[in-house]
Amino acid sequence: MNANNLLQTALFIIVLIALAIPLGRYITGVMDGSSVVVRRIGRPIEAALYKLAGVDAQAEMSWKRYALAVLAFNALGALALYGLLRVQQWLPANPQSIGPMTADGAFNTAVSFVTNTNWQDYSPEASASYLSQMLGLTVQNFLSAATGIAVVVALIRGFARHTAITIGNFWVDLTRITLYVLAPLAVVVSLVFVSQGAIQNFESYKEVSTLQVTTYQTPKTDAQGNAVKDEKGNPVMEDHQADKQTIAMGPVASQEAIKMLGTNGGGFFNANSAHPFENPTPLSNFVQMIAMLAIPAALCVVFGRMVGDRRQGYAVLAAMTIAFAVACWGEISAEQAGNPVFASLHVDQTASALQAGGNAEGKETRFGIAQSGLFTVATTAASCGAVNNMHDSLTPMGGFVPLLLIQLGEVIFGGVGSGLYGMLVFALLAVFVAGLMIGRTPEYVGKKIESYEMKMVAIVVLLTPFLVLVGASIGVLSAAGTAGIFNPGPHGFSEVLYAYSSASNNNGSAFAGLSVNTPFYNTTLAIAMWFGRFGSIVPVLAIAGALAAKKRIAVTAGTLPTHGPLFVVLLLGTVVLVGALTYVPALALGPVVEHLMMLTGQ
Repeated sequence: MNANNLLQTALFIIVLIALAIPLGRYITGVMDGSSVVVRRIGRPIEAALYKLAGVDAQAEMSWKRYALAVLAFNALGALALYGLLRVQQWLPANPQSIGPMTADGAFNTAVSFVTNTNWQDYSPEASASYLSQMLGLTVQNFLSAATGIAVVVALIRGFARHTAITIGNFWVDLTRITLYVLAPLAVVVSLVFVSQGAIQNFESYKEVSTLQVTTYQTPKTDAQGNAVKDEKGNPVMEDHQADKQTIAMGPVASQEAIKMLGTNGGGFFNANSAHPFENPTPLSNFVQMIAMLAIPAALCVVFGRMVGDRRQGYAVLAAMTIAFAVACWGEISAEQAGNPVFASLHVDQTASALQAGGNAEGKETRFGIAQSGLFTVATTAASCGAVNNMHDSLTPMGGFVPLLLIQLGEVIFGGVGSGLYGMLVFALLAVFVAGLMIGRTPEYVGKKIESYEMKMVAIVVLLTPFLVLVGASIGVLSAAGTAGIFNPGPHGFSEVLYAYSSASNNNGSAFAGLSVNTPFYNTTLAIAMWFGRFGSIVPVLAIAGALAAKKRIAVTAGTLPTHGPLFVVLLLGTVVLVGALTYVPALALGPVVEHLMMLTGQ
């Protein structure tokens, strides 16, 4: 890792923290109603929305009613999006006359966007009309992000309140987050993207002649989308020629802004943030990375301010930042080192020279290794899933880092809301373990952590590993699962493991080389996405309800300080230990074996 890589990483972290503190202060004011934006500017709009929806803004909810509202709202959202994708061919704003998605494809996409996963196993510019992109996908980008933030705010209220039976009003939380936080930020960020060259229009696609005829090959697939293989198990390739290129148009910048701010990740184009219309310049790339992590980082500040001890929020933020910096070092170092086999070649001087500059395969030259590595860590530390480079082309250890970040539960900043409530669950686990060590009832932020809370913590911690490992096992053991694998060996296993890790943890990024737009993968990954999201939200809200009902207890000489360096180390150790115990065997079969094979020239 050279000085340039270190400088870019340090600059990014400094800017991120500098923005997180005032943004956290603003979000706190929005959620408790003290902000002037809420009290004066937005009050008439907010009141009109409540009246239109029949919501009593003064009536708060128990955790069960809050959870029911979350589930019902998102289930209706999934049904509406599914219906829109199935009938888009008959609706306006479809200049390319794009037809309906298949039933399994629409099911997967609807679940994906509602769960904040934004897994895309299709080419958006060829599969979704402008109306579907705006009314369906972009709207869910706002609402799924707002849902995550609402849930973590409800959990924070559980810590902040005492002897209370309510944790807030989901409809009020959802409205305020969307109206005062996500929408204004999205407008500003989208204008920045337009200034850098991102497109925003409703024109028909343009067809242009290329300067030369391009000959290429693609894997042949059957009617179900599975790869056709020869008698040796290798994919059968088909030859194609192209002398024209279709340039897709559309309202890109507006979707791109909330895609990043809401840690959604679903791009307007199949190439996602590697596409020059989505991410034109190094500056737009930097803004995209900041937008991904700004709200997750700011929510740590919100946590400290709402519980009345800002040090608690800064301790969590410190743990996330340290882990993020270590991940950046590991990722960029692996990509900068490249493949040592190339470096040892003396016959092919060109190959040696290229590899000496690092692994440039699958990366955009306008970003380079540093910004590609930073983006890879940011998008998998957060549950975003946007990509500005091909993750499948990463070195084995370069692929190990984002895969592990996803499998740790995406708590290193994580998704908007989901990252913080996931990290707070690990904080409860950490103080519980510490309490066992000293024989004292564990406490966190003035609340005793007892058996009920730990049962809910166990559900949250064990649910996603169960979905990942069972799903990946089915994928590599079933004929329908292995039919989509183009790369045999450990890399093919890594692709399947990455797919289920990404879906279960609501990330949405993927290794290429795995054909997932099939009924098998569309269905199984959608199931993993739904239960990975809402199977965690319900116990988190149960924890919020249980904590809100407890009394605040005073700090004593025996209380474990949860705002200092010792707790930061304990928290990070808990996150890494749980991840290591759960996923090391699977990781050993994938990227670790592939790394050893690379070192031996295989």
